[in-house]
Amino acid sequence: MDGYYAFMLVATAFVLMMTVPALALFYGGMSRSKSVLNMMMMSYVAAAIVGILYVAVGWSMGFGGDGTFFANPFELFWLDGVSTGDYIFVMFQMTFAIITAALISGAVADRMKFSAWVLFVPLWAVIVYFPMAHMVFSCTEDSLICGRIGAQDYAGGTAVHINAGVAALVLVLLLGKRIGWPREQMRPHNLTLTMLGAGLLWMGWYGFNVGSIVFGDDPETQFPLETGRTFATTTLATMAAILGWLAVERLIHKKATSLGAASGIVAGLVAITPATGAVNLSGAVAIGAIAGAVCAWAVGLKYKLGYDDSLDVVGVHLVGGIIGTVLIGVFSTSEGAGGVDGLIYGGGFGSLGDQALGVVVAVIYSGILTAVIALAIKYTIGLRLDEEDEVNGIDLVAHGESAYDLHSGTSGGGSVLAASTAPVTTKAEGASA
Repeated sequence: MDGYYAFMLVATAFVLMMTVPALALFYGGMSRSKSVLNMMMMSYVAAAIVGILYVAVGWSMGFGGDGTFFANPFELFWLDGVSTGDYIFVMFQMTFAIITAALISGAVADRMKFSAWVLFVPLWAVIVYFPMAHMVFSCTEDSLICGRIGAQDYAGGTAVHINAGVAALVLVLLLGKRIGWPREQMRPHNLTLTMLGAGLLWMGWYGFNVGSIVFGDDPETQFPLETGRTFATTTLATMAAILGWLAVERLIHKKATSLGAASGIVAGLVAITPATGAVNLSGAVAIGAIAGAVCAWAVGLKYKLGYDDSLDVVGVHLVGGIIGTVLIGVFSTSEGAGGVDGLIYGGGFGSLGDQALGVVVAVIYSGILTAVIALAIKYTIGLRLDEEDEVNGIDLVAHGESAYDLHSGTSGGGSVLAASTAPVTTKAEGASA
């Protein structure tokens, strides 16, 4: 068991790495140069806010006892009554909460007030994510998705990806389109950062998926079995998704791009997340290939339907999460963690129906409550930047910085104190410049 706990320490660190720096790099590279720092800051700030909240009430709401939607938030308030030996399990689940909130940020790049984001994140974590984690991961008899419906979700297809994808869609609909979109091309400013971030996400995802064996009934027995299965299915699904995405991209656009490869990595990882312990190797390849191909097509829907999902959170995480969660009902095997045969293995439509119902519940719950939170912020402090600030760039407006000082006449050795006493450029001056 000592090796098991050592592994979980590494897995937890890997999942934290998925947000900072991996997601920050992935999203930062896809952003425009005038908003890259803000994009990365949204991930870092989400980690800080959600992490503290999770220890205060999140663990208690998710795993503190029975409840259809959530457990008593004060049962294990500030981990009261939780042994220090179990802190590793708390930290592991905390990293899931962190990345779920951070994923949403990619949809609202360039135009959401940083103050609105700082307010949105804690409200959304407490009202939406912590209850969803209980419904999906606690698996008590009363918990809605896992317990009452009986839907399988090994590592977070509903609680993480569908949840974040729905929230992202709600926010972009309420925020509106970026100035100039879709007339102007808003290309990624640094695909090298994006490719690096995608590689780190792939690496970190082994902690995400393989580490999810922690909540098995007999970890000492499950550890060698489930570690091998989840590592292999995670790897093969991701490889298949890269090929699926690039094939569709080549068919539609006549090019196979680095951004497509990076996006395919994430699409495959998203789709295999709920299914990784339930399917065999051929099932993992099928899920990955389907997700890569369908997500490559789905990211183009924003142009047809008119919603400005800046970095394709909806097309990858919502669509990929739905694919992976529903296809458990097709490709799962009784040898897997859930012990359920899917449709193609003679299990009938029962599991497929359970998986689809779990998706519907996740979409409705996240969509309604995210809308309530976002509307409350919109009509109080406001969600969106002023037009002039958006044109000038959110990095300068919100943070007083720029990612690339390409026109500086200094040697680059200035101190923080010197920078803090330098003249500040006003909106009018910035616009005239």
